[in-house]
Amino acid sequence: MKKNYLKFVAVLSLLVFLFLQSLYATGGKLPAYAKHGMVTSSSIIASEVGRDVLKSGGNAVDAAVATALTLAVTWPSAGNIGGGGFMIYYSHDGKATAFDFREKAPLAAFEKMYLTPDGKIRNNSNHDGILAVGVPGTVAGLYLAHQKLGRKPWKELVAPAIKLAGKGFPYTWALHRAVTSYYAKIFKKYPSTAKKMLKKSGQVYEPGEIWRQPDLAKTLKRIQKYGRDGFYKGETARKLADFMKKNGGLITGEDLAKYQAVERKPIHGTYRGYDVYSMCPPSSGGVVLVEMLNILEGYNLKEIGWNSALYLHLLTEAMRRAYADRAYYLGDPDFNPDMPLDKLTSKSHAAALRKSIQLFKASQSDSASFSQIYEGDHTTHFSIIDANGNAVSMTFTLERSFGSKIVADGLGFLLNNEMGDFNPIPGVTDSRGHIGTPPNRIAPEKRMLSSMTPTIVAKANKPVLLIGSPGGRTIINTVLQVILNVIDHEMNIAQAVEAGRIHHQWLPDVTSFERWAVSKDTRQLYENMGHKVRIRNYQGSAMGIYIDWKTGLITGAADSRSPDGGVAGF
Repeated sequence: MKKNYLKFVAVLSLLVFLFLQSLYATGGKLPAYAKHGMVTSSSIIASEVGRDVLKSGGNAVDAAVATALTLAVTWPSAGNIGGGGFMIYYSHDGKATAFDFREKAPLAAFEKMYLTPDGKIRNNSNHDGILAVGVPGTVAGLYLAHQKLGRKPWKELVAPAIKLAGKGFPYTWALHRAVTSYYAKIFKKYPSTAKKMLKKSGQVYEPGEIWRQPDLAKTLKRIQKYGRDGFYKGETARKLADFMKKNGGLITGEDLAKYQAVERKPIHGTYRGYDVYSMCPPSSGGVVLVEMLNILEGYNLKEIGWNSALYLHLLTEAMRRAYADRAYYLGDPDFNPDMPLDKLTSKSHAAALRKSIQLFKASQSDSASFSQIYEGDHTTHFSIIDANGNAVSMTFTLERSFGSKIVADGLGFLLNNEMGDFNPIPGVTDSRGHIGTPPNRIAPEKRMLSSMTPTIVAKANKPVLLIGSPGGRTIINTVLQVILNVIDHEMNIAQAVEAGRIHHQWLPDVTSFERWAVSKDTRQLYENMGHKVRIRNYQGSAMGIYIDWKTGLITGAADSRSPDGGVAGF
């Protein structure tokens, strides 16, 4: 008996050793696998809802509608119907398109609306309070994409979100920690927000308690019944406009009725034989991403080595130059028709910028030039591939975590604070990141510039990598590094998503490192080149899918930086 026991222990130990060895060989990070379709998002519940739509015959856009609306229920810090965003779609036969449902400034907005008589921002009012709310775009964008490309009935796709809002779901540890640590006091400032986010006693829900959102369920039922008009007209629009008027906001019934999502041509670039499709303005994501990839294509990054000091130096210099171009040129295309997009995304422009990079010496960012304020850190992203090979990469946001923290009476959803993404002080640019250049100044019905970067990488007219991330000002650089990890460094999607990241945005002239991204020695070598460094706990929360068309396998990863995230495939 003892011999058999020892033999069992030896065999078990060997199996554990082999398993750990396999984990070590893959960087300790293994992706999820599927054969037919997959969804990865910041909420495992939302991913499973999207997966079920795919299993029942829905396509990628159908799953996107269901996933997004479920996120509005289960991931209130960023999932939304009170905000806006962007979707990139790539079909199984190699056709790409983009949907822009970025929020707009209200008709009553004006260029200096946040300034005191002496030209300073009044009480952070472009970020805090009801004047920070832009006209929401999410419902219009989802409805437009579904009308163009969806297969299943709209009503069927809204149903899971209604059920979750009405019957409730177990409150998560991540929600509990966020609300307890940071937001409970703020929510109590707004009775309608406290009604949604806190118990009647004013206490935070405990993990595992069932959280029901009856007002949100009613709003979703109107969207289910009337589509776009269920949000921008009728009872929902009337209640939102009345709340705005009562509380000093600017959004009116006319603002809501006039809002339209737009189908646009995505930004297209190439990198080492791959096609890269990403979001066009009013997002800067695609332009800046392609510009950086073009610069970096001139270096053998694989040979230089992942996150070596020289590698990080080259990434930083590419980031520095592309972000400067972003601030100078980019804004809402409906207000800036002459943006030189072809030039900015050209190989020749990148080659000229590359010549200005010294291999072992940092450039200096000039505070007389340009920088930009970006979305807050609590955007959210999901990626979807369906059984026919159609793909969706979608990023949407409330701007800061839980947006403006304001819920309109009787509607049950949080409103954005996206007006803070405009340049608030015309003509003033400084080293702290204030920018006053014309392309992104406030104007009625203008869409504020964004850094959201939903991206699809394709080869031979088939999607191979779907990627995007939240993270505010860091979004574009997070997406860049995941793409480099996959193409140059041959990481699997889980390794690519989990790997340590850096960020530089031109101004302020400092590079942020995730705390565990590089060794002390590497940091010292990097700083010796003239770079300034600061440490952050984490950067972004990428949601990625990789498709291997040779084997037919789909692999996916939900970034562990998103505690409620998850992958669902079949």
